[in-house]
Amino acid sequence: MFGAMLLVGGCSLVPAWHQPDLLLASAWTAEKPAASDSRPGAAWWHEFHSPELDALMQRGLDDNYTLKAAISRIDQARASAQVVGAGQYPILSLGGNSQRQNNYGTTEKRSVFAEATYEVDFWGKQRAAADSAKALANASVFDAQTLRMTLSADIANAYFQVLSLQDRLRLAQSIATDAEQVLDLVQVQASQGAVSNLEVEQQRNALQTFQAALPTLRQQRDQALYQLAILVGAPPEGFRLGQSGLQQVPVPQPSAGLPVGLLRQRPDIQAAEARLQSANFDVGVARAAFLPNLSLDLLGGVDTLTGSGIWSAITTLGQPVFAGGQLSGQLRLDKAHVQELTASYRESVIEALQDVETQLSAAHELDNSYRINHAAVDSAREAARLAQVRYRLGSTDFQTLLIVERTQYQAEDTLLQVRLLHLQAAVGLFRALGGDFCAANIAASVIPATSSSTSVQANHP
Repeated sequence: MFGAMLLVGGCSLVPAWHQPDLLLASAWTAEKPAASDSRPGAAWWHEFHSPELDALMQRGLDDNYTLKAAISRIDQARASAQVVGAGQYPILSLGGNSQRQNNYGTTEKRSVFAEATYEVDFWGKQRAAADSAKALANASVFDAQTLRMTLSADIANAYFQVLSLQDRLRLAQSIATDAEQVLDLVQVQASQGAVSNLEVEQQRNALQTFQAALPTLRQQRDQALYQLAILVGAPPEGFRLGQSGLQQVPVPQPSAGLPVGLLRQRPDIQAAEARLQSANFDVGVARAAFLPNLSLDLLGGVDTLTGSGIWSAITTLGQPVFAGGQLSGQLRLDKAHVQELTASYRESVIEALQDVETQLSAAHELDNSYRINHAAVDSAREAARLAQVRYRLGSTDFQTLLIVERTQYQAEDTLLQVRLLHLQAAVGLFRALGGDFCAANIAASVIPATSSSTSVQANHP
């Protein structure tokens, strides 16, 4: 029996690993904007040419507490993998005893000894368990990278939102100032009997409407600023930005590449794959539990009083016979877990594809929207200028002036909001393409599996 076991020693019962089949298109459906020179895995925020954003991003990636917690989870997972992997090696211990007996005279006995205990891993059970734990540790690395990918996008979005709200505040204040000047003009005309008090009150209402927007915009700006502070790991008290608006921030166009490239660009997909690999190893552990196991317990030492040697060698062979369905139930559970994670992996892939398609569409359509709204602002500004000139000359009525005044404010405020959405769509596309994640950059962080299995099988026997 021992000879047969030695012949098959080192054999693995882990199913062959084949990546699940995926249906990937050869190109993106959404119309792609003209791409810049950005490369996947690079520090994409440099494309916005904002030193302040660069500094905030570095601070956030260094000091964000949620990211620090994720990094600590990596250490926990690696320590757990170390614990599980220890089962592959012998347990060595040193001991001793001292014994005194009063049995027809005092008898004293002392000894020191070394003991080794080892479970022979004929079926690869311990190795498969270790590889499963290592795969989970790798998943924690990719989870942290996914969080980093999301965090960097959140920092950029929050930063642009603060700057946009500052722009909108300046616009609202500027429009309110213009409305106040018009009110002064209307009041002079009313005092001369050229217009009625109705026009005065209408213009005062317009001014108050513009002024009423200021507190809301300030509150929104402060909320976004404090949220940005939390993202970069800073207390909100005294947190301020140096840049005052979005005027000098360009809108980059990331290169989307091909759909198949997304499988290695997204850390969440890598995490799903690592968990599937772990479950695949668990099936091997469950299969090996049905087979005999052999453990060796060796002890050697010396009696310090007599100088004689003491030793023992115990070989234990065990074969599961009946466990009330525990072993078969565990195997069924692990196989079902593989099927579950296979579905989760495929879903993570199509969700990532949908994410890129959505951001590509947003980038393209918001580019068109910004151009149209910019032209609308030019028209609204010219209409307001002409309306004020004609009103001063008495060739147009007050209602027309009031309408074009509000139209100009709405057009300019809409343009600022579209510009923010345009920038955030670029950020969203960078994020959807994996952010600054690059598998080559974290190769040293990923624990290599020791199994001889080479590829992921979606359907195992």
